[in-house]
Amino acid sequence: MRRLVAIVNSSAGSAGDEVVSRVLAELGEHADTVAARIGDPAELPQALAAHPGRDPVVLGGDGTLHCVVEALAERGELGRRTVGLVPLGTGNDLARTLGVPMDPVEAARVAALGEPRPLDLLRDDGGGVVVNAVHLGVGVEAARAAKPLKPVLRRFAYAAGSVIAGARMTGLPLKVEVDGRVVADGRRRVLMVGIGNGRSIGGGTPIAPGARPSDGLADVVVSFATSPLRRLLYGVLLRLGRHTSRQDVVTVRGARIRISGPPVPVNADGELTGPVTGRTWTVEEGAWRLSTVRAGTRP
Repeated sequence: MRRLVAIVNSSAGSAGDEVVSRVLAELGEHADTVAARIGDPAELPQALAAHPGRDPVVLGGDGTLHCVVEALAERGELGRRTVGLVPLGTGNDLARTLGVPMDPVEAARVAALGEPRPLDLLRDDGGGVVVNAVHLGVGVEAARAAKPLKPVLRRFAYAAGSVIAGARMTGLPLKVEVDGRVVADGRRRVLMVGIGNGRSIGGGTPIAPGARPSDGLADVVVSFATSPLRRLLYGVLLRLGRHTSRQDVVTVRGARIRISGPPVPVNADGELTGPVTGRTWTVEEGAWRLSTVRAGTRP
């Protein structure tokens, strides 16, 4: 029987007491499980250290998952502890990419009984990690505009934020290099840059619809759609996952991505950081493991 520690994020989007109780009961039915409740990511290292030898199960969203993987990386335990995920956040984008059940009880069963799947990790030169996606430009402004709307609109807040941001944003003079190739030279203004290990951001917006989180490469999407009409069309097609067919959108794949230019904020797994004037992300293939549905089985 597996030994688990359930990391309960008290501030996650759907982490009500009744749901958490059902999830913990399901985990306990299939594995030796203890719970660790946290109210702040700074508590994670202590929670992990208090339960050595137990695989962490995240009861939360992309942000909590990001923090757990980051804490494991700092402790040198990424290769030794398989992570489980019960998506109780607002967006749950990596769970969508990987086919983790959205039903909390089904997800708990997968976390306890599933198959460890090696996944890639993006590391940046500032010491940070990315498990799902990182983006700059209009997407960051959309996330900012969406934040106060989340309590009411939930996962649809990002779509509303995108409309607001699209009306305001006129582009940034960013230089983008992928494996040494210049994709944007810094002279032509860029509306948005997305780097996808997973496929979606903001609760299902497919920024990198072809991304595969275990192939050793990141999908890089650069939009040059900066005029008012082009911004509007890009926003509509982005939500539908059809933006990559536009002539003013460039998509490439690579293992090392460098972005430089004026100070800009960065959204990594839904968490805002920066502003930064330059940052490099490198793909680490198979750096961590997530418990996923076993091949040929149903959750």
